[in-house]
Amino acid sequence: MDANLKEHQQQAPVPAAAPVAAQKAVANYKGFVAGVFSGIAKLSVGHPFDTIKVRLQTTDSSRFSGPLQCVTQTIRNEGILGLYKGASPPLVGWMFMDSIMLGSLTVYRHLLRDNLFNPPWHPLHDPSRPLPSHGHGLAGILAGMTVSFIAAPVEHVKARLQIQYAARKEERMYKGPVDCLKKVYTHHGIRGVYHGLGATILFRSFFFFWWGTYDVFSRWMKDHTKMSTPAINFWAGGLSAQVFWLTSYPSDVVKQRIMTDNLGGGIGDGVRRFPRWRDAAAAIYREQGAKGYWRGFLPCFLRAFPANAMALLVFEGVMRSLP
Repeated sequence: MDANLKEHQQQAPVPAAAPVAAQKAVANYKGFVAGVFSGIAKLSVGHPFDTIKVRLQTTDSSRFSGPLQCVTQTIRNEGILGLYKGASPPLVGWMFMDSIMLGSLTVYRHLLRDNLFNPPWHPLHDPSRPLPSHGHGLAGILAGMTVSFIAAPVEHVKARLQIQYAARKEERMYKGPVDCLKKVYTHHGIRGVYHGLGATILFRSFFFFWWGTYDVFSRWMKDHTKMSTPAINFWAGGLSAQVFWLTSYPSDVVKQRIMTDNLGGGIGDGVRRFPRWRDAAAAIYREQGAKGYWRGFLPCFLRAFPANAMALLVFEGVMRSLP
């Protein structure tokens, strides 16, 4: 009996993995919740910049000579609310998208660390070793692919609303996001709603540079400055977002051309011009040369820092405050 008791005492501590698993589940859950607040912050700061970016990306210089003229004409013809045109889909969409993106990013970080970069069964396993920067980049790619299935229809509807230039609603093809979604689905089905999905996934594969450099900047600032943690989140978030846009912008221009292309058919918006990604890319080069891939870059680049710096500040702050 003593032997059995001794054996039981030796085996009792083994099931300690359950609390660890529970802690990981809580950490993953926090990422999804904090992402909602990140989306609200991002849209509030960034949508006017995004409207100008999309309008410049989808027109030539005969309509707008540059971002300043685009801003002034939009406000003059449509009022200040014209800058927030198409904001309804991304308001809901960014809350949901950032929740999915940042929540799945948190999950993928844990999965990559525990199963690829620092697995517990490896002889050199160190529980305190963080995920390397390129691991954060890989997690970013996976999160980008995941959120693309939410982002594609949201960005598709938003883009179509943003290029409606008529000041009077009755002169516009779409009365609002619901009407746009309804018309696209009625005439083209779910495939029409997800028009531009492939281009969206390709664009978001550049999240590698965003989340990889976010980790690089965060570590550097922590080691070489005396800034507070929220300040590091703010600056690293803004700078890494600018790196992301420097690397991904041409693919975003092509994506916007695809999403605002005529769908044809019963919707009555004309004949489709870009059946493939390369058709849109070739059309941009043919019309404007290499500089066409950077049209609208300035408002996008200016938006990247404040919108994403605030979003990451809010996200990391909520992550720390949640129990």
